[in-house]
Amino acid sequence: MEFTPLTDVYWACAFVLACLGFYKFVLPALKRFDEANRLRIARQETETADPEAHFRHALEVANEQVEAVQEIRAGATTHYLFETQIYFSRDEAEDARAQRVGVIARRFYQELPAALAGAQQRGRMSARERASQKWRSGRGGETMH
Repeated sequence: MEFTPLTDVYWACAFVLACLGFYKFVLPALKRFDEANRLRIARQETETADPEAHFRHALEVANEQVEAVQEIRAGATTHYLFETQIYFSRDEAEDARAQRVGVIARRFYQELPAALAGAQQRGRMSARERASQKWRSGRGGETMH
């Protein structure tokens, strides 16, 4: 491949275009990520003093686990679908969704004491170590090797 002055110009143009693409597309994405990270850190700092932050976090996690209400149009009418149930208004569907989120959040708190008790019984062993120990005890201490 022979380099000519025109080839150098093409390479310079390609470099400038790559820089412009980075500036136009990559840099804004990095700024959005950085801003979201700053907001998350600030929120975590304020939540350390907030006694209700744990409940809010449990509701946010439960909200992520529940599917959104879907809008279905059948001719001139609009119906709303949530968990295979059809509702005639969005408010009814959103109420059903909110109840489902509440059920999931309550279940978390109902299962929390058992999970904490189990953590005390397990001690500091990892899940892999516990599974290995359980497997060995089921085989009388024998291993395949």
